[in-house]
Amino acid sequence: MDRPAAAPPQPSLARRLTLPDAVLIGLGSMIGAGVFSAFAPAAAAAGGWLLLALALAGAVAFCNATSSAQLAAQYPTSGGTYVYGRERLGPWAGYAAGWCFVVGKTASAAAMALTFASHVAPGPWTRPVAVLAVLATTGVNLLGITRTARLTRVLVAVALVALVTVVVIGATTTAPAADGPAGDPSPLGVLQAAGFLFFAFAGYARIATMGEEVVDPARTIPRAVVLALGLALVVYAAVALALLHALGPAGTAGTPTPLAAVAALPGGPWPVVVRVGAAAASLGALLAIVAGIGRTALAMARGGDLPAALAAVHPRRRVPHRAEALLAVVVCVLVTTVDLRAAIGASAFGVLLYYAVANAAAWTQDRAHRRWPRALALAGVVGCVVLVAALPPSSVVAGTVVLAVGLALRWVRLRRSAPRRPSPPPGD
Repeated sequence: MDRPAAAPPQPSLARRLTLPDAVLIGLGSMIGAGVFSAFAPAAAAAGGWLLLALALAGAVAFCNATSSAQLAAQYPTSGGTYVYGRERLGPWAGYAAGWCFVVGKTASAAAMALTFASHVAPGPWTRPVAVLAVLATTGVNLLGITRTARLTRVLVAVALVALVTVVVIGATTTAPAADGPAGDPSPLGVLQAAGFLFFAFAGYARIATMGEEVVDPARTIPRAVVLALGLALVVYAAVALALLHALGPAGTAGTPTPLAAVAALPGGPWPVVVRVGAAAASLGALLAIVAGIGRTALAMARGGDLPAALAAVHPRRRVPHRAEALLAVVVCVLVTTVDLRAAIGASAFGVLLYYAVANAAAWTQDRAHRRWPRALALAGVVGCVVLVAALPPSSVVAGTVVLAVGLALRWVRLRRSAPRRPSPPPGD
């Protein structure tokens, strides 16, 4: 039998997130460190076609968001696409999605912690401060989901102040023309840029992942996902226009921190504002990622695909405390021992595969549960596959290896847990 035995019953999570809470958690996940760094490699790939790449990334994200939202309305429990894949496509598809999410987002959590630390404590203190950031955000999550939502409000507000500063300066100031390549204005360049920019949108799934904690999920989750994605797209479009006006495609591609470069144009205290905003955005993304991975690990443990001990829910705080504590340990090890720049590409591969499974699951929903045209789910699958194919070959290879390892682990576990046939008696 393919489906392993379920873990012992555990308390459920508490429904405490309202529509504003859910929207803010989605925004906190999207308006993270990616918006402060993704535009540079995107401009290097697409050049003056940067806005087209942003529109393409937003279109794929919208397809994914509608699929995730209508699935979450039908299955309002923790786990996101891990649950949807199991219910609609079978246990292997659900496991593949959950594995890619947990592994990819664990690497992303470590990257967010290092990004935060690099803005507040550059140099030899970067890694120790990153560890403190992981422990602090895990501590907030362990206090309960309402604490997570409250802190996210503050961090999103700080990040938005920094982004507004960049937009105002970029719209009113122009830097001297930069030398260097302005990107390859070709279809492949646009697709690669869209792949980089897609990760600025990926946080909307955090709302669906927390479906067990949202009040009136069938109504709240679809509205929250669309609202959060729409607000993020408006913010990113304004930032992209400001960068292109102030720095041009070559100038945007020529610095790893284009938003800080715009803030430094007129002098004064604005670079500090952007630095603080980038740190707040990184911390907000880390906070939401830890919460999302904890819920997915909880669902996988309930389904028998991770150790049953991780299915524990704290009786008072109503959070998956063991899953989040273990995650904190793993992320702390990563930030102290590993250079994660290469791991980000593998993370990108995993996230796109995760959403491809979500779209495929949404395709199978019946008319009673479908809130958007079925064609959006098909477009989402195609968009995810195309963006994966456009990633650098090293990212595709690394992602494929990570996926193969996860699938092999499940196959070995199922083989070991399968009941053995009794040997025939002698003489038969």
